[in-house]
Amino acid sequence: MPAPNRAGAEPAAFRLLGALERKVSWLSAWTIHHANHVRANADGLKVGGHQASSASLSTILTALYFSVLRPQDRVAVKPHASPIFHAIQYLLGHQTREKLENYRGYKGAQSYPSRTKDIDDVDFSTGSVGLGVAQTLFASLVQDYVRAHKFGERQLDGRMIALVGDAEMDEGNIYEALLEGWKQGLRNCWWILDYNRQSLDAVIREGLPARLEALFRAFGWEVVTLKYGARLMEAFAEPGGEKLRDWIDRAPNQLYSALTFQGGAAWRKRLNDDLGDQGPLTALIDKRSDAELSALMTNLGGHDLPTLTQAFSGIDHDRPVLFITYTIKGYGLPLAGHKDNHAGLMTPAQMEGFRASMGVRHGHEWDPFEGLDVPPAELERFLREVPFNALGTRRFEDARLPVPSTLALPKQPELSTQQGFGLIMAELGKQGGPLADRIVTTSPDVTVSTNLGGWVNRRGVFAQQEVADLFRAERIPSTFDWTASPRGQHMELGIAEMNLFILLSALGLSQSLFGARLIPVGTLYDPFIQRGLDALNYACYQDARFILVATPSGLTLAPEGGAHQSIGTPLIGMAQDGLAAFEPAYVDELSVILRWAFDYLQREGVPLPAVEAEEQSWLRDEIGGSVYLRLSTRTLAQPAREIAPELERDIIEGGYWVRRPGPNAEVVVVYTGVVAPEAIEAVGLMAEDRKDVGLLAVTSADRLNAGWNASARARERGLVKARSHVERLLAQVPQNCSLVTVLDGHPATLSWLGSVAGHRTRALGVEHFGQTGSIADLYRHHGIDANAIVAAAQSVAPGKPIRYLRALEG
Repeated sequence: MPAPNRAGAEPAAFRLLGALERKVSWLSAWTIHHANHVRANADGLKVGGHQASSASLSTILTALYFSVLRPQDRVAVKPHASPIFHAIQYLLGHQTREKLENYRGYKGAQSYPSRTKDIDDVDFSTGSVGLGVAQTLFASLVQDYVRAHKFGERQLDGRMIALVGDAEMDEGNIYEALLEGWKQGLRNCWWILDYNRQSLDAVIREGLPARLEALFRAFGWEVVTLKYGARLMEAFAEPGGEKLRDWIDRAPNQLYSALTFQGGAAWRKRLNDDLGDQGPLTALIDKRSDAELSALMTNLGGHDLPTLTQAFSGIDHDRPVLFITYTIKGYGLPLAGHKDNHAGLMTPAQMEGFRASMGVRHGHEWDPFEGLDVPPAELERFLREVPFNALGTRRFEDARLPVPSTLALPKQPELSTQQGFGLIMAELGKQGGPLADRIVTTSPDVTVSTNLGGWVNRRGVFAQQEVADLFRAERIPSTFDWTASPRGQHMELGIAEMNLFILLSALGLSQSLFGARLIPVGTLYDPFIQRGLDALNYACYQDARFILVATPSGLTLAPEGGAHQSIGTPLIGMAQDGLAAFEPAYVDELSVILRWAFDYLQREGVPLPAVEAEEQSWLRDEIGGSVYLRLSTRTLAQPAREIAPELERDIIEGGYWVRRPGPNAEVVVVYTGVVAPEAIEAVGLMAEDRKDVGLLAVTSADRLNAGWNASARARERGLVKARSHVERLLAQVPQNCSLVTVLDGHPATLSWLGSVAGHRTRALGVEHFGQTGSIADLYRHHGIDANAIVAAAQSVAPGKPIRYLRALEG
């Protein structure tokens, strides 16, 4: 159903909407001015403020939040419209004056709306352009998934709405998402294009709206263009009006922007110069003063409340819609139209002129209704009745899902971690239960090659309508069943890693947005994480919860060559906030980690107060987060062992002793992941010539490092007994012992271990692109085979020659 048009139903409401738009414009401009000219800036630098960018959206956001939006609608606000958004939330009672006064300051209102840092009603964080736009598309798909499975709150479908800048439409991830939306049958999605003709640096190329209209219509979107406001439409109906319209339609963007900045006299001169004496048209121009002519020529659709509310309320279907709204960057400000206005700020003198035009008294800048000619009681009543605000909070919660005490462990004596993952997931799908029912898997066209096929066979592919697997229907033998239905639990994507991460973000926010907790699991090839890093960072910044399974990894995928061999991804796992990274060598380790991950995703506590080291791991595990599993296709002989509680804890905290070093240890080998056989072989080769050699398995360099840094900070703050897991592990290593670290990844991943207790360290790993060959060839070439480990031990723990050491390749 269309959103209720309060303004259309009650014409008097336009007076109130107009007053609120005026107040929003003032508050946003004053917030930025205050941050730069009033509040002291410690570093002496002006922070910019996007006064012009904000101004172009004040009318659109006023129409949306005060008239059109319903509580179930969700909005991704254009990044540079943050001051407008905060001003609206302030009037609705969701933002405080204190935080507005501290805009862009420490713990103040954020310069880009943030779900995790702002207190007001932010649906989607914004910042990196284009990502918030694509997020609304995938959020709409997730909403359909939740409804199809009958999860979550019983509520009406909401529209997922993005405010997008014209220059922002250059972002490639928008078009990747657009194609995926067409594939998935996108519904209930609006993108509102702020076509103000300006990018950050210059003026937009001519013809963009026509190109976009053709493109979006081809993908099944309705396109609504709002170019002119009511005053211009009335002028076009006057004698000579059609000629004026024709001139505007033909005016280049640079000319239109320049005349807007110059004002009424410039408009008059240019129109007269271009059109000459046109009789009725000249009369149309001459009967207006310079101020009136300027107001007329800038009366575009995106600044006209009746035009906007009528267009928004006129949508009576659930198909996706692109609104192309013509606006002016800096509308209503002295900066309007100037091509350099992106980071421009009004001078104090200009701000005083703006204050006078708004009727705002000194000392009353933050008063909600200051300068308006509408009784405050009337405005207060209007705001209380705003449909968007009817339900108060719009963030939902859902019960935690029970996690089994153990996950079924595959019995095969030899497996890769990638195979083990697939078998564990398939068994989960077979057993069913509350956890399995809420798992949603997704993959960018590598579902089968990342071993998710067994899960999909059990749980099916999600689609809005039933789609048969014709190979099965025709009785053609096939290992995999690709029957799709609204009951399916796998969302298959095209080959676009940006889409994978943005979908994982939307799935991981489902509890908050739609009242349904989901457990998203996404798979992709490990080297291609880097294709979607911006979107991965965006997902973590929003605190979306998901499990990322990246496989195969490293140069262990030897025959594929360098393009498919990841090097730096372990460092990404360590550096990415909100993402706990693991790289298990064996499937029993993977089973422990995956079970923990299912629980970790659901944690939503707050950091515990500082306590003694024996009482916590220093990892802030109580707050939860997302998880990254770096897996491999290399088949290893699986250890025959029972995972005792102590070993399970060590695996989760990041490492455990395979072989404890003796009191006279000269060298300890530390390994991560599938180089375990090489590490074990090296220890055996050097055991006769080096005393008490130790072997340490690192399952998570990320968590070891995070715990170490956290415990150091705790000691610096007076908790002298604080010790992290890695410090406790390495406390068993004699001081004069050396470390050799090794993994199929960048050596810096483990090189820092020498700093924990001052042990001399030689870090082995992969620093350069690989090439095709066998695993033995490439491990030898890159210096991570058993012989290279022994050679490193010889260099850092000198003594008598190690008898089994062979000469290294040049």
